[in-house]
Amino acid sequence: MSGKLRWVVIILVVLFVVVQFVARPAKTNPEIDSTRTVEASTHLTPEVAAIFERSCNDCHSNRTRWPWYSHVAPLSWFVTDHVNHGRRHLNFSEWPQDTEQADYRLREICGEVKHGMMPLSSYEMIHRHAKLSGDDVKTICDWTQAERQRLAQEETSTR
Repeated sequence: MSGKLRWVVIILVVLFVVVQFVARPAKTNPEIDSTRTVEASTHLTPEVAAIFERSCNDCHSNRTRWPWYSHVAPLSWFVTDHVNHGRRHLNFSEWPQDTEQADYRLREICGEVKHGMMPLSSYEMIHRHAKLSGDDVKTICDWTQAERQRLAQEETSTR
C-alpha cells in the first residue's frame, strides 16, 4: 500500500509543478490614463482614498498588488479571475465620464459596502486589514452622497 501511495504523491507533485508552467493566467496592470481615474473625475477625499487603497484597489483598479500566492496555481486562477471580474464590474482607474453612469456607480458603491457585500469575505480572510468598519462604510456612503449631489448640481448648471 505504501508503494502505491508514494506513486500517487509523486504524480501529484509532478502535476503540481507542471501546472505552474503550463496554466499561467495573465496578471496585468493595464496602463492608467490619469484623466479617467476616480481621483481625476471626483472630489475624492483623503479618507475615502485611503479606504479604497486599503480595501478596494487590488480588485477594482489597474493598481493591483499581486501577492506571492497569485503566482501559484491553482490559487493564481482564482485570484486572477476575481481581479478581472472586479475590474469589469467597477474600475477606479477607468471611472465613467458620463454623469448618469457615474451616479449609478456611486449608488452601487454605497449599497455594496452598506450591505457587507464588499470587500469579499474571501479577500478579507487573507487581507484582514481590508475589512470595513462601520465608520469606513459611513465615510464611503457620505462621500458617494456628496458626489452624487455635486454631479447633479453640475448637470443642472450645464443645461
